[in-house]
Amino acid sequence: MKKLGFTLSAVALALVLSGCGQSNAQQGQQPPPLTIDVASVQMEQVQSWHTFTTRLEAPERVVLKPRVSGQIEKMAFTEGERVNQGQLLFSLDPRPFEAQIDTLKAQLGSAEATLEQAQGEAQRANRLVAKKAISTEEAEQRNATLRSAIANKNAIEAQLQNALLDLEFSQVSAPIAGKISRAAVTKGNYVKGGDTELTTIVSDEEIYAYFDVDERTWSRQFAGITAQDEVTVQLQRLGETRQIAGKLDFIDNEINPTTGTLRVRAVFDAQQHNLKPGAFARISIGAQDPQIMAIVPERSIGTDLKNRFVLTIDENNVLQYRLVELGERYGAYRAIKSGLVQGDRIAVNGPARVGPGMPITPNSVSLAFENTQFVLKQSESSPVLLSAAN
Repeated sequence: MKKLGFTLSAVALALVLSGCGQSNAQQGQQPPPLTIDVASVQMEQVQSWHTFTTRLEAPERVVLKPRVSGQIEKMAFTEGERVNQGQLLFSLDPRPFEAQIDTLKAQLGSAEATLEQAQGEAQRANRLVAKKAISTEEAEQRNATLRSAIANKNAIEAQLQNALLDLEFSQVSAPIAGKISRAAVTKGNYVKGGDTELTTIVSDEEIYAYFDVDERTWSRQFAGITAQDEVTVQLQRLGETRQIAGKLDFIDNEINPTTGTLRVRAVFDAQQHNLKPGAFARISIGAQDPQIMAIVPERSIGTDLKNRFVLTIDENNVLQYRLVELGERYGAYRAIKSGLVQGDRIAVNGPARVGPGMPITPNSVSLAFENTQFVLKQSESSPVLLSAAN
């Protein structure tokens, strides 16, 4: 019995020693540090941008109405197409106008004959009154008849001129070049001069974007800007990320006392970018105070309750927690107002898989800024720009 107890004790001791050996072996085989992408912080000149919403407007918009009344005889355009200035759009029945012209021409002929007779009688009266062959009163009466004949002829000529204009106005032409809408009335309908809407035309070479800047922002950021500076602005349409470059071309002469805002306007090439009036757009304009700031990828920034931070790498390749103050966003990058300096190394992908205090194996990568613009340049013609977003 004692022999059996000794044997069991020996087995138990062997198992304990075996377990301790395995534990020591596991401690000696720690996994290598995680490899993560690391980049050096770079300093760039950046500019604070302000974004406003607006609806695009055509510089010229015409609600086309006939100048004379009549029946539409022909519609001479394709709805929705571009029309040129002076192009025929509608023809009214010209016959009533032509008849009026013929009537007035006949009246003018009669008035000219009457005038010729009055001129002859007035001339004879003037000769006879000099010889005292007729009374002065009779001579004055003939001169008055002459003046009446002249006035009558002039009145008929004016009526004839109006009738010729009415005939010309029966052919309704495009007053501006641009895109034409659908016809509100069609062939055979009677239209009333100055009242019936025929269609609308909007100019399509340029397009305007009006927006309002609050007084404080304008005074602090844009007070030195004039329309002659042609400051570059950017337009972004609803549902698009592509940016379209334009320029500031109008600044109102007073601040609206009701809203406390200043109305300004940007102009864009409508044909090149197929911009349509009425479309919703966001307009970005850069302030005049470029500053040097650290630039990091947006994905490198983490959130800790209400704080923003990045993970930096110290000389021992250990991740460190660093609070930062954010600036504007520029595409995939973010400006940092404070917390980082030139040469700091950061974890490019942020705290997604790692955290402070962890040793790492750094994989150095470079930050590519070639397709990112941090400052809105004056008179910039290229439409490929990236707008700032908070």
